[in-house]
Amino acid sequence: MTRVNWQNPYPTPRLPVFARNIVSTSHPLAAQAGLRMLWESGNAVDAAIAAAAAITVVEPVSCGLGGDAFALVWDGKKLHGLNASGVSPAAWNVDYFRRKYGENGGLARHPKRSWDSITVPGVIAGWEALHAKFGSLPFADLMQPAIEIAERGHAVASIVAYKWAAAVPELKDQPGFTDVFMRRGRAPEVSELVRFPGHANTLRLLAKHGPHAYYEGEIAERIAAYSREGGAMTMDDLRNYRADWVEPISKDYRGHTVHELPTNGQGIAALIVLGILDKFDVSALTVDRIESQHLQIEAMKLAFADVYRYVADPRSMEVTPEQMLDDAYLTERAKLIDPSKATQFDFGMPKAGGTIYMSSANERGRRTSAA
Repeated sequence: MTRVNWQNPYPTPRLPVFARNIVSTSHPLAAQAGLRMLWESGNAVDAAIAAAAAITVVEPVSCGLGGDAFALVWDGKKLHGLNASGVSPAAWNVDYFRRKYGENGGLARHPKRSWDSITVPGVIAGWEALHAKFGSLPFADLMQPAIEIAERGHAVASIVAYKWAAAVPELKDQPGFTDVFMRRGRAPEVSELVRFPGHANTLRLLAKHGPHAYYEGEIAERIAAYSREGGAMTMDDLRNYRADWVEPISKDYRGHTVHELPTNGQGIAALIVLGILDKFDVSALTVDRIESQHLQIEAMKLAFADVYRYVADPRSMEVTPEQMLDDAYLTERAKLIDPSKATQFDFGMPKAGGTIYMSSANERGRRTSAA
């Protein structure tokens, strides 16, 4: 029997949950959507997709149907990785942005908002890939809880209301934003009933025609038509998109193996940090004391200095994840940490040779970890 220390040393009302089937995410209605799939004899992947669809309704400030998806799936024997992050429209290149937006310090400018800040959406293709490989229930069933919530409405949660209001000053002038997200001329207040009939219609189309309808059917046609008003995304960009099954990367740390998705995700930063911390006697430091926190913060700063410099689409990276995680390289990086003061780190030079969260598990041994 595996011994788990569930005693929490921090002041919190949260207690561990022991069950055969669990869905955990940032909104209870989404967790309920996932559990509903498990009650209907679905598996952990079915639950994760249903929960993710519900999150796009109840927490639109964090997730949407135009976003990305990353997932790790344990099938009981093997760990699988899925990268369903957005790719650039084919028309994008440096000259495209330089001609349209000019330069800043010799680099082409790019906008923070507008169509030229939007990559080809990957999340729906991610759901499709997960369902095709691991799903056991019909895809339409997985959309049903989210459809019901969008049509009947839900009471806005406190943290969602806060984030919603915080986004209004920057997004209120974006086309269509006020029609959907400010129907009373403002962001909704805590516990206010909100409905998304248009969102429900989109989910219903996905349920009826399958997830690839997002990339080739009526939904794709609407996206491409809207993009023509100042954007570069086309039907071909949508039609050609595919999610990628990838091999997870890992790092051993003091008797444990931590797994992450490879680049272009940021999970490699966590592995870099573990590789750096492994060069110190962390166990000799009191948990949460300044000395321990300082060491962890400095290790994270070192990791992100490299991540911001090198992590990109793996097809265009200058170094490989293996080079970034090389033990000799991380040893040299660890030497840069000064135990007595904070340091502003620059990126290193590896040897030649870059939302929300949810998890689910069922009693048959299948587990998911997704963002």
